[in-house]
Amino acid sequence: MKKHYPLKLLALLFWFMSVTVYGQTTVSGKVTDAGSGMALPGVAVVVVGTTTGTSTDVEGNYSITLPTAQGRLTFSFLGYESRTISVTPAVTTLDVQLTEKTTSLSEVVVTGLATTVKRTNAANAVSTLNTRELTGTTSPQTMDAAISGKLVGANVVANSGAPGGGIAMRLRGVTSVFGNAQPLYVIDGIIVDNSSISGGLNVVTAAANQGNASNQDNASNRIADINPDDIETIEVLKGASAAAIYGSLAAAGVVIITTKRGASGKTLVDISQDVGFTEAAHLLGVRTFTEERVRSTYKDRPDLVEQFIAARDAGRLIDYEKELYGNKGMLYNTRLNVSGGSERTQFYVGGLIQDEEGIVKRTGYEKKSLRFNLDHEISERFNFSLSTNYVNSIARRGLTNNDNAGVSFGVALSSTPSFADLFRDESGLYPDNPFAASNFLQTRDLMTNEENVDRFLGGLTLNTNLYNTDRSSTKLVIRAGLDFYNLKTVAIFPRILQFERNGNQGTSIQGNNYNLNTNFAAFLVNNLSFNDDNLNFTTTIGATRENFNQDQVLTIATQLIGSQTNLDQSSAVTVDQTQLPVRNKGLFFQEEVNFRDRIIATAGLRLDKSSNNADVNEFVAFPKFSLAVNLANFDFWTKESVNMLKLRAAYGEAGGFPPFGAKYTSFSPFNIGGSPGIIVPIQRGNADIKQERQKEFETGLDIGILEDKVILEATYYVKTVSDLILVQNVPGSSGFSTRVVNGGELRNRGVELALSATPFDLPGFKWNSRTSYWVNNSEITELDVPPFPLGGFGNTLGTFFIEKGKSATQIKGIKGDEGVVVLGDAAPDFQMNFQNFFTIKDNLTLSFLLHWKQGGDNINLTQLLTDLGGTSFDYDDDDDGDGVSNAAERTGALGVSAEPFVQEASYLRLRELGLYYTFPTALLEGAFKGVVRQIRIGASATNLFTITEYDGYDPEVSNFGGNGLSTGVDVTPFPSSKRYFLHFTIGF
Repeated sequence: MKKHYPLKLLALLFWFMSVTVYGQTTVSGKVTDAGSGMALPGVAVVVVGTTTGTSTDVEGNYSITLPTAQGRLTFSFLGYESRTISVTPAVTTLDVQLTEKTTSLSEVVVTGLATTVKRTNAANAVSTLNTRELTGTTSPQTMDAAISGKLVGANVVANSGAPGGGIAMRLRGVTSVFGNAQPLYVIDGIIVDNSSISGGLNVVTAAANQGNASNQDNASNRIADINPDDIETIEVLKGASAAAIYGSLAAAGVVIITTKRGASGKTLVDISQDVGFTEAAHLLGVRTFTEERVRSTYKDRPDLVEQFIAARDAGRLIDYEKELYGNKGMLYNTRLNVSGGSERTQFYVGGLIQDEEGIVKRTGYEKKSLRFNLDHEISERFNFSLSTNYVNSIARRGLTNNDNAGVSFGVALSSTPSFADLFRDESGLYPDNPFAASNFLQTRDLMTNEENVDRFLGGLTLNTNLYNTDRSSTKLVIRAGLDFYNLKTVAIFPRILQFERNGNQGTSIQGNNYNLNTNFAAFLVNNLSFNDDNLNFTTTIGATRENFNQDQVLTIATQLIGSQTNLDQSSAVTVDQTQLPVRNKGLFFQEEVNFRDRIIATAGLRLDKSSNNADVNEFVAFPKFSLAVNLANFDFWTKESVNMLKLRAAYGEAGGFPPFGAKYTSFSPFNIGGSPGIIVPIQRGNADIKQERQKEFETGLDIGILEDKVILEATYYVKTVSDLILVQNVPGSSGFSTRVVNGGELRNRGVELALSATPFDLPGFKWNSRTSYWVNNSEITELDVPPFPLGGFGNTLGTFFIEKGKSATQIKGIKGDEGVVVLGDAAPDFQMNFQNFFTIKDNLTLSFLLHWKQGGDNINLTQLLTDLGGTSFDYDDDDDGDGVSNAAERTGALGVSAEPFVQEASYLRLRELGLYYTFPTALLEGAFKGVVRQIRIGASATNLFTITEYDGYDPEVSNFGGNGLSTGVDVTPFPSSKRYFLHFTIGF
């Protein structure tokens, strides 16, 4: 027996090796897109129930060894449906096709400052947009343009069509009368500034003699600096039930932006080039003059008849609207994206060079952007994420919008007939415009109005795994963010301009705006599981700190010396400086409980104190509660066709700071006998001023049918804003005229519906569709001050009016013998959008977005100005056949009724249309030997058509900017544009 022992031992060893080899299975294959057949790099391939995993390379190939003879593999990739496939020893090659997600239910949404939850378990209605919805159809000029018409529950209105963006966004209706009405923007954990900073044009236009100049200077929003192509997802927390986690910063909602990150695998390089042009989306048209019309319009100027005849006979009747707004501007966008990394380190680099001309000569928008994102696993306990972005942008916006001096492009155009001679002569000199205060061609060609921004954003998140067991894990999350920019505004009006010779004798306006925001946060997050993961608790506790510093210096020089533009080359200089330092601190606690994805409950509390509060040491509390019940996950549920039926409810509170400095009585500088001094201002400080407080309850129902091929999301909400910040008149005997007080309550109620579906999912044709509907109604439920007008142009032309028991956005005005009555409302009756993506024969994709806004009124003074100037395109028409021309009827109502100037602004707009072709992977592999990963060509258009009865350049207009209630005011804005593109993308 001993003689044969070595042989038996050897035989036993060979048998053991064979069993070991037989007990393992190695599988390899390729993962591709089910629609286009294109390889998918970076797909995670994991053995179910183990930590064994790998990812596909740049060609989509993978190879993995299962620790046992058989098992299951899960293939998952961002934006695609995950697949789990069983593997036996007979399977050695496994090619897998992944399909794009038809819904967003598998994504995660924010539930806390350091936690997320699957959308199927969320108790709040959170609007989301992914990169395909943002930039997959066309190339938006700015980020704010990319979201227009796409967000359920949002009313997004462009301030004007000027290059460089500028929007007013309201989430679930009006949230403040005098306070901040714009949402908070957070990018990769960085709280970013979205100010609209005045360029000081009011000194020329006198647009705001008794209002806020910054709202009427046609400034852009700083969120426009962000490159839309860098964005992976946008989540919008529309009300306090979700936004309470941001406390006092979340009065108007929160927009959370996540940028693109790298994935492990080979380095991917994508180069994209867009070339296109832009033109005016809609022009009003001009009046056709005849001798009789000239004689009747200019009764006191018989010489103009001869001027008209001479111009007509010489062929010099000019359509000045086309001359001014008819430029076909060229559009160029070049993008370079590089991403990749190893299992422990991933990176993403995104670059953009953008150069776009406007529909007015010498206007346009330029941007250079560079993003670098890095994710690195230092060890099993430590990892961090770094986000950086540098942006340089230049916006040349012309001179448009509200103007009481008659010098802007549109106001001067409104009174200039086609037979006027405004072109420069052979010596290069421009004649004066006898019909207006300015020659708008001269103003266009010689003036400067420019915003130049240098901006850097940086964010760092460090995750530390402190403790791990089978049931519990605890991590420390430390986050820091920085947003710095320097905005330089330059507006120069040479003394040679017609209106400068009779006014300021040359004006140079230069602003230097320094902004530095920093935010810091630290959180402990504990996950605790019981009963084999049937019951999970997630506990978060943390602290935050935000520092905001804005320093604006605006210097205005008039009476320039000769052709000089330097501030020191003038005879009169005024300087205005505004400093806005804010310091906030917060504490945050949240508990999330999940019972088998059936019952999910959350409770949280945010405590904030701020230098903006009357008592800087007082902590203000903002609670939140939510509950979601997934009935389809219970054992009793038997309807397989309905795979999700979720009931949800949520409640939360958020705050809104009073205007900066409202608690102080700020004295004003004054010069007395040549000696500097101070005088008492008109506004008295209020040391007891409190934050506005927003309380919101929402409830909803989510239904998923046929494995989420059809999903319905329905939400009803009630949002109440108490302690409304208002301006109250005080007795003159006090030495003041006004003070800021808490004096009212505002309520919003609304419904949001969203239906996502995949009507067809065939081998040669796929259709993804999403239809949304939303409506909001507001009411001033309490008002402790007398009713008052706000914005607009008074009862004669229409004004917004704050009144108890009425809509917060109602428009009132005179109407004959009826007196002052309600003439309209700026809020829409409802809004809908219809977004579709078609995939045809694997490689051809067609997508479009329709946006329907029903109702909502504008105060249209553009039409009134052209009527008064005698240039309206329908000036001589008689639509109702009563023998009185259209213009005469409208101007005849001036001083009698404001009804003709308050006009319905409903529209149906094709916002985006795109057609793309992706070359088959097999063709590229054969032609380029694997060097070229993808080639994509396409064409797209923006604002291709708008169906509306509104008599203006664009029913979507807000000349008075985005803050407060005065949206929907139309005073000769910069017209909106159509944009056409050809696209080419190549990937290596």
